[in-house]
Amino acid sequence: MIWRFNLFLAFILTSSQMGSLAQIVTFGDSLADFHPPKISSLDSSYLQRFPVVDFDLNYFQFYTEESHNWEILFEKMSKMKESKQGKLNFYHVGGSHLQADIYTHEVRTKFQSQNELLEGERNWVFPYDLAKTNNPWNYEFTSPNIWKRYRSVVKAQANEAYGLSGIKISCTDSISSMSFSYDKTKVKPVIQRIRIFHNKGAFPFRLNWKNQNDNIEQIFTDTIIGYTEIKFNRPFITFEVEFDRTISNAYELEIYGLQLMNYFPGVSYSNIGTNGAALWNYLACARLEEELKMTPPDFFAFSVGTNDGNVPPESFDPEEYKNNLERLMKIVLRTNPECALLLTVPNDSYYHRSHLNPNIERERTVIRELAQKYNCPVWDLYGIMGGLGSSKTWYINKLMQKDLVHFTKAGYHLKGDLYYDAFEKAERQFEVLKIKTIKN
Repeated sequence: MIWRFNLFLAFILTSSQMGSLAQIVTFGDSLADFHPPKISSLDSSYLQRFPVVDFDLNYFQFYTEESHNWEILFEKMSKMKESKQGKLNFYHVGGSHLQADIYTHEVRTKFQSQNELLEGERNWVFPYDLAKTNNPWNYEFTSPNIWKRYRSVVKAQANEAYGLSGIKISCTDSISSMSFSYDKTKVKPVIQRIRIFHNKGAFPFRLNWKNQNDNIEQIFTDTIIGYTEIKFNRPFITFEVEFDRTISNAYELEIYGLQLMNYFPGVSYSNIGTNGAALWNYLACARLEEELKMTPPDFFAFSVGTNDGNVPPESFDPEEYKNNLERLMKIVLRTNPECALLLTVPNDSYYHRSHLNPNIERERTVIRELAQKYNCPVWDLYGIMGGLGSSKTWYINKLMQKDLVHFTKAGYHLKGDLYYDAFEKAERQFEVLKIKTIKN
Protein backbone atom coordinates (compact mmCIF):
# COMPACT_ATOMS: atom_id res chain seq x y z
CA MET A 1 0.00 0.00 0.00
CA ILE A 2 1.38 3.37 -0.99
CA TRP A 3 0.61 6.25 1.35
CA ARG A 4 1.33 9.87 0.55
CA PHE A 5 2.00 12.38 3.29
CA ASN A 6 0.95 16.01 3.06
CA LEU A 7 1.02 19.18 5.15
CA PHE A 8 -2.62 18.87 6.13
CA LEU A 9 -1.94 15.60 7.94
CA ALA A 10 1.13 17.07 9.55
CA PHE A 11 -1.08 19.79 10.96
CA ILE A 12 -3.80 17.40 12.09
CA LEU A 13 -1.52 14.92 13.80
CA THR A 14 1.57 16.34 15.48
CA SER A 15 4.02 14.17 17.38
CA SER A 16 2.41 15.11 20.68
CA GLN A 17 -0.96 14.07 19.32
CA MET A 18 0.54 10.77 18.24
CA GLY A 19 1.62 10.18 21.81
CA SER A 20 -1.91 10.69 23.15
CA LEU A 21 -3.39 8.54 20.40
CA ALA A 22 -1.03 5.71 21.24
CA GLN A 23 -2.65 5.51 24.66
CA ILE A 24 -6.18 5.04 23.39
CA VAL A 25 -5.83 3.48 19.93
CA THR A 26 -4.32 0.13 18.98
CA PHE A 27 -2.88 -0.33 15.51
CA GLY A 28 -1.67 -3.43 13.71
CA ASP A 29 -0.31 -3.85 10.23
CA SER A 30 -3.73 -3.92 8.58
CA LEU A 31 -7.01 -2.03 8.66
CA ALA A 32 -8.64 -5.02 10.35
CA ASP A 33 -6.41 -4.60 13.41
CA PHE A 34 -7.72 -1.17 14.34
CA HIS A 35 -9.27 -0.82 17.81
CA PRO A 36 -10.51 2.75 18.24
CA PRO A 37 -11.44 4.74 21.33
CA LYS A 38 -15.06 4.59 22.48
CA ILE A 39 -15.77 8.10 21.19
CA SER A 40 -14.09 10.57 18.84
CA SER A 41 -16.11 13.76 18.28
CA LEU A 42 -18.88 12.97 20.77
CA ASP A 43 -19.10 14.55 24.19
CA SER A 44 -17.91 12.17 26.90
CA SER A 45 -21.32 12.50 28.58
CA TYR A 46 -22.73 10.19 25.87
CA LEU A 47 -21.11 7.27 27.69
CA GLN A 48 -23.32 7.86 30.74
CA ARG A 49 -26.41 9.21 28.96
CA PHE A 50 -26.80 6.23 26.63
CA PRO A 51 -25.92 3.01 28.46
CA VAL A 52 -27.89 1.08 25.78
CA VAL A 53 -25.12 1.82 23.26
CA ASP A 54 -22.11 -0.47 22.93
CA PHE A 55 -19.60 2.28 22.12
CA ASP A 56 -16.79 -0.26 21.73
CA LEU A 57 -18.46 -1.43 18.50
CA ASN A 58 -19.13 2.02 17.09
CA TYR A 59 -16.58 2.17 14.29
CA PHE A 60 -16.24 1.10 10.68
CA GLN A 61 -14.91 -2.44 10.91
CA PHE A 62 -12.64 -3.56 8.08
CA TYR A 63 -12.06 -7.26 7.46
CA THR A 64 -9.18 -6.81 5.05
CA GLU A 65 -5.61 -5.62 5.27
CA GLU A 66 -6.14 -2.63 3.02
CA SER A 67 -8.83 -0.80 1.05
CA HIS A 68 -7.73 1.05 -2.06
CA ASN A 69 -11.05 2.86 -2.54
CA TRP A 70 -11.17 4.15 1.03
CA GLU A 71 -7.57 5.28 0.74
CA ILE A 72 -8.63 7.31 -2.32
CA LEU A 73 -11.63 8.79 -0.50
CA PHE A 74 -9.64 10.06 2.45
CA GLU A 75 -6.87 11.34 0.21
CA LYS A 76 -9.49 13.39 -1.66
CA MET A 77 -10.96 14.63 1.63
CA SER A 78 -7.53 15.65 2.85
CA LYS A 79 -6.78 17.62 -0.32
CA MET A 80 -10.23 19.24 -0.27
CA LYS A 81 -9.80 20.42 3.31
CA GLU A 82 -6.32 21.72 2.63
CA SER A 83 -7.02 23.50 -0.66
CA LYS A 84 -10.69 24.42 -0.06
CA GLN A 85 -11.36 23.07 -3.54
CA GLY A 86 -13.18 20.08 -4.94
CA LYS A 87 -16.47 18.36 -4.23
CA LEU A 88 -17.22 14.88 -2.90
CA ASN A 89 -20.49 13.15 -3.70
CA PHE A 90 -21.83 11.05 -0.83
CA TYR A 91 -24.89 8.83 -1.28
CA HIS A 92 -26.82 6.84 1.29
CA VAL A 93 -29.59 4.42 0.25
CA GLY A 94 -32.22 2.82 2.46
CA GLY A 95 -35.91 2.67 3.29
CA SER A 96 -38.12 4.68 5.63
CA HIS A 97 -35.19 5.46 7.95
CA LEU A 98 -33.72 7.52 5.12
CA GLN A 99 -36.87 8.97 3.58
CA ALA A 100 -37.48 10.79 6.86
CA ASP A 101 -33.91 12.21 6.57
CA ILE A 102 -33.47 12.78 10.29
CA TYR A 103 -30.24 10.98 11.07
CA THR A 104 -28.80 11.47 7.57
CA HIS A 105 -29.47 15.21 7.87
CA GLU A 106 -27.64 15.15 11.18
CA VAL A 107 -24.64 13.69 9.32
CA ARG A 108 -25.03 16.11 6.41
CA THR A 109 -25.10 19.08 8.80
CA LYS A 110 -21.87 17.99 10.46
CA PHE A 111 -20.09 17.61 7.12
CA GLN A 112 -21.34 20.95 5.79
CA SER A 113 -20.92 23.12 8.88
CA GLN A 114 -17.34 22.25 9.81
CA ASN A 115 -15.86 24.93 7.58
CA GLU A 116 -17.67 27.88 6.02
CA LEU A 117 -15.43 27.53 2.95
CA LEU A 118 -16.62 23.93 2.41
CA GLU A 119 -20.33 24.55 2.08
CA GLY A 120 -21.08 21.65 -0.24
CA GLU A 121 -24.48 21.23 -1.91
CA ARG A 122 -27.86 19.58 -1.24
CA ASN A 123 -27.83 17.43 -4.40
CA TRP A 124 -30.72 14.90 -4.68
CA VAL A 125 -34.20 15.81 -3.49
CA PHE A 126 -37.65 14.50 -4.31
CA PRO A 127 -41.04 16.25 -3.91
CA TYR A 128 -42.45 13.70 -1.47
CA ASP A 129 -44.96 16.33 -0.34
CA LEU A 130 -46.57 16.22 -3.77
CA ALA A 131 -46.64 12.42 -3.66
CA LYS A 132 -48.70 12.56 -0.46
CA THR A 133 -46.05 10.85 1.64
CA ASN A 134 -43.75 12.06 4.39
CA ASN A 135 -41.25 14.62 3.17
CA PRO A 136 -37.83 15.15 4.77
CA TRP A 137 -38.40 17.76 7.46
CA ASN A 138 -35.59 20.04 6.25
CA TYR A 139 -37.16 21.11 2.95
CA GLU A 140 -40.60 21.30 1.39
CA PHE A 141 -42.30 21.28 -1.99
CA THR A 142 -45.67 22.89 -2.68
CA SER A 143 -47.88 22.91 -5.76
CA PRO A 144 -51.41 24.06 -6.71
CA ASN A 145 -51.77 20.98 -8.96
CA ILE A 146 -52.86 17.43 -8.22
CA TRP A 147 -50.07 14.92 -8.75
CA LYS A 148 -50.36 11.17 -9.08
CA ARG A 149 -47.73 9.11 -7.32
CA TYR A 150 -46.04 5.87 -8.33
CA ARG A 151 -43.86 3.89 -5.90
CA SER A 152 -41.58 0.95 -6.62
CA VAL A 153 -42.69 -0.70 -3.35
CA VAL A 154 -46.25 -1.08 -4.65
CA LYS A 155 -46.35 -4.36 -6.57
CA ALA A 156 -49.02 -3.10 -8.98
CA GLN A 157 -46.69 -0.19 -9.88
CA ALA A 158 -43.40 -2.10 -9.79
CA ASN A 159 -42.96 -2.12 -13.58
CA GLU A 160 -42.68 1.66 -13.88
CA ALA A 161 -39.26 2.90 -15.06
CA TYR A 162 -38.16 4.43 -11.76
CA GLY A 163 -34.96 6.34 -11.22
CA LEU A 164 -32.63 6.62 -8.26
CA SER A 165 -35.36 7.63 -5.82
CA GLY A 166 -37.63 4.64 -6.51
CA ILE A 167 -40.65 6.93 -6.74
CA LYS A 168 -42.16 9.32 -9.30
CA ILE A 169 -45.04 11.77 -9.63
CA SER A 170 -47.04 12.76 -12.69
CA CYS A 171 -49.48 15.48 -13.72
CA THR A 172 -51.69 15.84 -16.82
CA ASP A 173 -52.45 19.58 -16.46
CA SER A 174 -51.35 21.81 -19.32
CA ILE A 175 -49.74 24.14 -16.78
CA SER A 176 -48.26 22.79 -13.56
CA SER A 177 -45.82 24.18 -11.06
CA MET A 178 -43.86 23.36 -7.92
CA SER A 179 -42.03 25.47 -5.37
CA PHE A 180 -39.03 24.51 -3.24
CA SER A 181 -37.75 26.00 0.01
CA TYR A 182 -35.58 24.91 2.91
CA ASP A 183 -37.39 24.34 6.19
CA LYS A 184 -36.21 24.25 9.80
CA THR A 185 -32.54 23.73 9.03
CA LYS A 186 -29.49 25.91 9.57
CA VAL A 187 -27.70 24.26 6.63
CA LYS A 188 -29.04 25.78 3.41
CA PRO A 189 -26.57 25.25 0.57
CA VAL A 190 -27.14 27.73 -2.24
CA ILE A 191 -28.45 26.60 -5.64
CA GLN A 192 -26.75 27.53 -8.94
CA ARG A 193 -27.61 24.50 -11.10
CA ILE A 194 -30.74 22.37 -11.16
CA ARG A 195 -31.32 19.08 -12.91
CA ILE A 196 -34.91 17.93 -13.22
CA PHE A 197 -35.27 14.28 -14.17
CA HIS A 198 -38.41 13.77 -16.24
CA ASN A 199 -39.89 11.92 -19.23
CA LYS A 200 -37.51 10.56 -21.82
CA GLY A 201 -37.89 11.60 -25.45
CA ALA A 202 -39.25 14.90 -26.72
CA PHE A 203 -40.09 17.15 -23.77
CA PRO A 204 -42.93 19.50 -24.80
CA PHE A 205 -42.71 21.95 -21.92
CA ARG A 206 -41.46 25.50 -21.55
CA LEU A 207 -40.00 26.12 -18.11
CA ASN A 208 -40.82 29.41 -16.41
CA TRP A 209 -38.67 30.08 -13.33
CA LYS A 210 -40.70 32.97 -11.93
CA ASN A 211 -38.25 35.22 -10.05
CA GLN A 212 -35.18 33.54 -11.56
CA ASN A 213 -35.84 33.90 -15.30
CA ASP A 214 -33.46 36.85 -15.63
CA ASN A 215 -30.70 34.83 -13.98
CA ILE A 216 -30.76 31.90 -16.40
CA GLU A 217 -27.40 31.32 -18.04
CA GLN A 218 -28.05 28.09 -19.93
CA ILE A 219 -30.77 25.46 -20.43
CA PHE A 220 -30.10 21.99 -21.80
CA THR A 221 -32.47 19.04 -22.22
CA ASP A 222 -31.21 15.46 -22.65
CA THR A 223 -33.95 13.44 -24.36
CA ILE A 224 -32.09 10.12 -24.03
CA ILE A 225 -31.58 10.06 -20.26
CA GLY A 226 -34.55 12.33 -19.63
CA TYR A 227 -33.52 15.46 -17.78
CA THR A 228 -33.31 19.22 -18.15
CA GLU A 229 -30.39 21.12 -16.62
CA ILE A 230 -30.60 24.84 -15.90
CA LYS A 231 -27.58 26.96 -14.97
CA PHE A 232 -28.06 30.28 -13.23
CA ASN A 233 -25.64 33.20 -12.92
CA ARG A 234 -26.69 34.07 -9.40
CA PRO A 235 -27.17 31.75 -6.38
CA PHE A 236 -30.47 31.37 -4.50
CA ILE A 237 -32.06 29.07 -1.90
CA THR A 238 -35.69 28.95 -3.00
CA PHE A 239 -37.43 28.66 -6.35
CA GLU A 240 -40.70 28.15 -8.19
CA VAL A 241 -40.79 26.48 -11.59
CA GLU A 242 -43.77 26.33 -13.94
CA PHE A 243 -44.13 23.66 -16.64
CA ASP A 244 -46.07 25.13 -19.57
CA ARG A 245 -47.05 22.45 -22.11
CA THR A 246 -46.30 23.56 -25.67
CA ILE A 247 -48.53 21.03 -27.47
CA SER A 248 -52.30 20.68 -27.41
CA ASN A 249 -52.45 16.90 -27.11
CA ALA A 250 -52.71 15.25 -23.77
CA TYR A 251 -49.33 14.64 -22.17
CA GLU A 252 -48.39 13.32 -18.72
CA LEU A 253 -45.50 15.16 -17.09
CA GLU A 254 -43.39 12.75 -15.04
CA ILE A 255 -40.92 13.86 -12.37
CA TYR A 256 -38.33 11.39 -11.02
CA GLY A 257 -36.29 13.71 -8.81
CA LEU A 258 -34.16 16.85 -8.78
CA GLN A 259 -30.52 17.67 -8.18
CA LEU A 260 -29.83 21.00 -6.46
CA MET A 261 -26.20 21.86 -7.16
CA ASN A 262 -23.68 24.68 -6.92
CA TYR A 263 -20.02 25.40 -7.66
CA PHE A 264 -18.80 25.48 -4.07
CA PRO A 265 -16.43 22.86 -2.62
CA GLY A 266 -17.41 20.43 0.10
CA VAL A 267 -19.47 17.30 0.68
CA SER A 268 -22.89 16.72 -0.84
CA TYR A 269 -24.80 14.07 1.13
CA SER A 270 -27.79 12.63 -0.75
CA ASN A 271 -30.19 10.43 1.18
CA ILE A 272 -32.07 8.05 -1.10
CA GLY A 273 -34.95 6.45 0.76
CA THR A 274 -38.41 5.10 0.03
CA ASN A 275 -40.76 3.85 2.73
CA GLY A 276 -40.92 0.05 2.66
CA ALA A 277 -38.10 -0.35 0.13
CA ALA A 278 -36.15 -3.61 -0.04
CA LEU A 279 -33.19 -4.43 -2.25
CA TRP A 280 -35.33 -5.75 -5.09
CA ASN A 281 -37.17 -2.42 -5.25
CA TYR A 282 -33.96 -0.55 -6.11
CA LEU A 283 -32.74 -3.28 -8.45
CA ALA A 284 -35.97 -2.87 -10.42
CA CYS A 285 -35.36 0.87 -10.95
CA ALA A 286 -34.49 0.94 -14.66
CA ARG A 287 -33.12 4.50 -14.61
CA LEU A 288 -31.05 4.15 -11.42
CA GLU A 289 -27.63 3.53 -12.94
CA GLU A 290 -27.83 6.15 -15.67
CA GLU A 291 -29.03 8.79 -13.20
CA LEU A 292 -26.27 7.92 -10.73
CA LYS A 293 -23.69 8.27 -13.52
CA MET A 294 -24.69 11.92 -13.87
CA THR A 295 -22.96 12.65 -10.56
CA PRO A 296 -20.84 9.60 -9.77
CA PRO A 297 -20.46 8.74 -6.08
CA ASP A 298 -17.19 9.04 -4.16
CA PHE A 299 -18.85 7.34 -1.20
CA PHE A 300 -21.92 5.12 -1.06
CA ALA A 301 -23.54 3.71 2.08
CA PHE A 302 -25.99 0.80 1.88
CA SER A 303 -28.60 0.65 4.64
CA VAL A 304 -31.07 -1.69 2.97
CA GLY A 305 -32.20 -4.74 4.89
CA THR A 306 -34.88 -3.83 7.41
CA ASN A 307 -37.68 -4.59 4.96
CA ASP A 308 -35.87 -7.53 3.37
CA GLY A 309 -35.66 -9.16 6.81
CA ASN A 310 -39.15 -8.21 7.98
CA VAL A 311 -40.54 -11.66 7.20
CA PRO A 312 -40.96 -14.92 9.14
CA PRO A 313 -37.55 -16.61 9.64
CA GLU A 314 -38.51 -19.55 7.46
CA SER A 315 -39.28 -17.17 4.57
CA PHE A 316 -35.94 -15.34 4.65
CA ASP A 317 -33.30 -16.52 2.19
CA PRO A 318 -29.79 -15.25 3.13
CA GLU A 319 -28.39 -16.17 -0.30
CA GLU A 320 -31.05 -14.15 -2.08
CA TYR A 321 -30.32 -11.19 0.19
CA LYS A 322 -26.60 -11.58 -0.50
CA ASN A 323 -27.08 -11.78 -4.26
CA ASN A 324 -29.35 -8.73 -4.32
CA LEU A 325 -27.03 -6.64 -2.16
CA GLU A 326 -24.03 -7.58 -4.28
CA ARG A 327 -25.92 -6.72 -7.49
CA LEU A 328 -26.67 -3.25 -6.11
CA MET A 329 -23.04 -2.81 -5.04
CA LYS A 330 -21.88 -3.72 -8.56
CA ILE A 331 -24.23 -1.14 -10.08
CA VAL A 332 -22.67 1.56 -7.89
CA LEU A 333 -19.14 0.44 -8.74
CA ARG A 334 -19.94 0.56 -12.45
CA THR A 335 -20.67 4.27 -12.05
CA ASN A 336 -17.33 4.77 -10.25
CA PRO A 337 -14.98 1.78 -9.74
CA GLU A 338 -13.08 3.79 -7.09
CA CYS A 339 -16.14 4.57 -4.97
CA ALA A 340 -15.72 3.86 -1.24
CA LEU A 341 -18.52 1.50 -0.17
CA LEU A 342 -19.93 1.23 3.35
CA LEU A 343 -22.22 -1.63 4.36
CA THR A 344 -24.40 -1.01 7.41
CA VAL A 345 -26.14 -3.73 9.40
CA PRO A 346 -29.83 -2.89 9.95
CA ASN A 347 -31.05 -2.10 13.44
CA ASP A 348 -32.60 -4.76 15.62
CA SER A 349 -36.35 -4.94 15.11
CA TYR A 350 -39.31 -7.07 16.06
CA TYR A 351 -41.49 -8.87 13.55
CA HIS A 352 -45.10 -7.71 13.98
CA ARG A 353 -44.08 -5.95 17.22
CA SER A 354 -44.14 -9.23 19.16
CA HIS A 355 -41.63 -11.65 17.64
CA LEU A 356 -37.86 -11.50 17.93
CA ASN A 357 -36.35 -11.22 14.46
CA PRO A 358 -33.27 -13.42 13.91
CA ASN A 359 -33.08 -12.37 10.24
CA ILE A 360 -30.99 -9.30 11.08
CA GLU A 361 -28.27 -11.53 12.53
CA ARG A 362 -28.33 -13.56 9.29
CA GLU A 363 -28.08 -10.35 7.27
CA ARG A 364 -25.07 -9.33 9.36
CA THR A 365 -23.27 -12.55 8.41
CA VAL A 366 -23.92 -11.86 4.73
CA ILE A 367 -22.82 -8.24 5.03
CA ARG A 368 -19.52 -9.22 6.65
CA GLU A 369 -18.83 -11.71 3.85
CA LEU A 370 -19.41 -9.06 1.19
CA ALA A 371 -17.32 -6.51 3.09
CA GLN A 372 -14.37 -8.90 3.03
CA LYS A 373 -14.87 -9.64 -0.68
CA TYR A 374 -15.05 -5.95 -1.67
CA ASN A 375 -12.47 -4.53 0.79
CA CYS A 376 -14.99 -2.24 2.44
CA PRO A 377 -16.02 -1.72 6.07
CA VAL A 378 -19.17 -2.51 8.06
CA TRP A 379 -21.02 -0.24 10.45
CA ASP A 380 -22.71 -2.75 12.76
CA LEU A 381 -25.71 -0.85 14.10
CA TYR A 382 -27.29 -4.15 15.18
CA GLY A 383 -24.32 -4.91 17.44
CA ILE A 384 -24.05 -1.32 18.63
CA MET A 385 -27.67 -1.50 19.82
CA GLY A 386 -27.05 -4.71 21.77
CA GLY A 387 -28.07 -7.40 19.30
CA LEU A 388 -31.21 -9.52 19.29
CA GLY A 389 -34.09 -7.97 21.22
CA SER A 390 -32.26 -4.70 21.96
CA SER A 391 -34.91 -2.58 20.22
CA LYS A 392 -37.20 -3.21 23.19
CA THR A 393 -34.53 -1.78 25.51
CA TRP A 394 -34.19 1.21 23.23
CA TYR A 395 -37.97 1.63 23.33
CA ILE A 396 -37.94 1.65 27.13
CA ASN A 397 -35.29 4.37 26.93
CA LYS A 398 -37.49 6.41 24.53
CA LEU A 399 -35.14 5.93 21.60
CA MET A 400 -37.39 3.56 19.66
CA GLN A 401 -41.01 3.84 18.58
CA LYS A 402 -43.73 1.44 19.68
CA ASP A 403 -43.49 -0.52 16.39
CA LEU A 404 -39.97 -1.61 17.48
CA VAL A 405 -38.70 -0.89 13.97
CA HIS A 406 -38.37 2.87 13.73
CA PHE A 407 -36.57 5.24 16.07
CA THR A 408 -37.90 8.29 17.85
CA LYS A 409 -36.48 11.70 16.89
CA ALA A 410 -34.08 11.40 19.80
CA GLY A 411 -33.09 7.93 18.60
CA TYR A 412 -32.47 9.11 15.05
CA HIS A 413 -30.38 12.04 16.27
CA LEU A 414 -28.33 9.64 18.41
CA LYS A 415 -27.97 7.32 15.41
CA GLY A 416 -26.67 10.23 13.31
CA ASP A 417 -24.19 11.22 16.01
CA LEU A 418 -22.89 7.65 16.27
CA TYR A 419 -22.60 7.29 12.50
CA TYR A 420 -20.61 10.51 12.10
CA ASP A 421 -18.42 9.61 15.07
CA ALA A 422 -17.64 6.28 13.41
CA PHE A 423 -16.78 8.06 10.17
CA GLU A 424 -14.36 10.35 12.00
CA LYS A 425 -12.70 7.33 13.60
CA ALA A 426 -12.17 5.83 10.15
CA GLU A 427 -10.66 9.09 8.91
CA ARG A 428 -8.36 9.16 11.93
CA GLN A 429 -7.41 5.53 11.31
CA PHE A 430 -6.21 6.24 7.77
CA GLU A 431 -4.40 9.41 8.86
CA VAL A 432 -2.44 7.60 11.57
CA LEU A 433 -1.64 4.63 9.38
CA LYS A 434 -0.17 7.03 6.81
CA ILE A 435 2.17 8.48 9.39
CA LYS A 436 3.01 5.05 10.76
CA THR A 437 3.87 3.81 7.27
CA ILE A 438 6.07 6.82 6.58
CA LYS A 439 7.93 6.38 9.88
CA ASN A 440 8.61 2.74 9.05
